[in-house]
Amino acid sequence: MFDAPADSWYLWLGVATASVLALGVAAALPATVPPDAQRAAATVDAVATSPHNATGKHRLDATAVKFGSRRIALRNDGGTAHAAFAYGPVTPVRNGTGLAAVLRGQPPTSVFQNATAFRATAADARSRARIWRETDGRLVARRVTWEGVDVTLVGA
Repeated sequence: MFDAPADSWYLWLGVATASVLALGVAAALPATVPPDAQRAAATVDAVATSPHNATGKHRLDATAVKFGSRRIALRNDGGTAHAAFAYGPVTPVRNGTGLAAVLRGQPPTSVFQNATAFRATAADARSRARIWRETDGRLVARRVTWEGVDVTLVGA
């Protein structure tokens, strides 16, 4: 007795509106999860705390990365995630630099004239502005000690 008749136009309009809204909410949900920045930071921390020169690699589920001397940010279609390094500061490395060659495995003696130049280049890299960079999905961290200069290089 208190129900609306099923042939009422406003009932059908309400059901149609609710259906469209539900479809819109479902379509707006991200298709992937945000990247895992904590695991990437843990890889860097493991390399940074190594008692010897060490190299670590981590597969990233991100399309872009932003490194700072104390933080990492990862981004993909699912969102953005941030994590802090427990041990730092680390030295963010940009591709095409002398530090990138050292990060990829070359000894610093073959890239830099002396340890002072290596120290200055690393300090300059730590003070640069953080920018988003595209990544191939691979993070590399390398701890290098050379004549009193101890740095953890990080790049993707």
